[in-house]
Amino acid sequence: MNTQMFKTQPDIDDGRHQGASTYASVCLLFVIAVPLLFIACPRNDSRPDNRNIGVSMGTPSQTVTPFPGAIAFNGERAIDHVRKQLDFGPRPPGSPELARTREYIINELKTAGLSVATDEFTTSTPVGEKRMANIVAEIPGESKDIIIISSHYDTKLFKDMKFLGANDPAASVATLLELGRVLGANKGKLKSTYRLAFFDGEEAFCEEWEECGKPDAPDNTYGSRHYVSQLRTRNELGLVKAMILLDMMGYKELKLGRDTMSIRWLQDIIWQTGKDMGYSSVFVDEPEGVGGDDHEPFLRAGIDSVDIIQLNGYPYWHKAEDTLDKVSARSMKIVGDVVFASLPSIEAHVLNRK
Repeated sequence: MNTQMFKTQPDIDDGRHQGASTYASVCLLFVIAVPLLFIACPRNDSRPDNRNIGVSMGTPSQTVTPFPGAIAFNGERAIDHVRKQLDFGPRPPGSPELARTREYIINELKTAGLSVATDEFTTSTPVGEKRMANIVAEIPGESKDIIIISSHYDTKLFKDMKFLGANDPAASVATLLELGRVLGANKGKLKSTYRLAFFDGEEAFCEEWEECGKPDAPDNTYGSRHYVSQLRTRNELGLVKAMILLDMMGYKELKLGRDTMSIRWLQDIIWQTGKDMGYSSVFVDEPEGVGGDDHEPFLRAGIDSVDIIQLNGYPYWHKAEDTLDKVSARSMKIVGDVVFASLPSIEAHVLNRK
């Protein structure tokens, strides 16, 4: 641009001409500069702003439909599922209360139109032989690749306490049931095949997680270890591309750190999705040391897995106060929405690795 055109000429003596020339120059500057401002600073620049990566810039989304025509996760339905489980009472493995819980889960999954299978097995525990049963529902997709979303559904055995386990595990069971309803309504739209696994016997029978276990026979994760052994027997380990575990994620003061055992790419997708949806105060970049959970047998088998859990920040863990008032429909909806919204990215990652 030639800047000389904006200067007044020094050899003009008439003041009026000088004033007119100056006025014209200012006007011309204004006419040219104003449009340039809008060209240089567009309001809707589509280029990424790296300063905001990982930062929530908007309000939390209320309805998430990553698949066309998808129905929304309903937090109130989830809290009803929690209430129903607590009505059964404490639900340790082998108890009549857990049997009624199992029947309820199966009926709800079938109502959602899902194919359901029950895998019963007997296992040795520090309190004797126990009959257990995993529940698995399947939603077929375009591919035989399998993505598992899971929760345990047993409560820890306490002889001197009425432990109802509203957050551990009724909230994760409820969230998984509601995800089943949402996924079931999307048959024919899913690229991967989804399995919803409800594991029996996650809790240790002894007071502490490793108190009574042996290296080759832990006193915990009975159902998930059995399920992995069945995958191996059926030669299906290679088909399972990802495993998402829900555990203790319904607390009304929800804050989910990153489990240090989980696979990073899978964790990154879910946590970034949560932040993109406005939940950066929930999906935080802080370590969450768990020490062991139902995803561990999958990790040992080479299956990429992630645990969504709030253990250290939940003050009512394994206490009689783990009751309905500690969990919220909103927390379960946040987790359900974020997991559901993450699935297309997880599917794409699985596809790109082939």
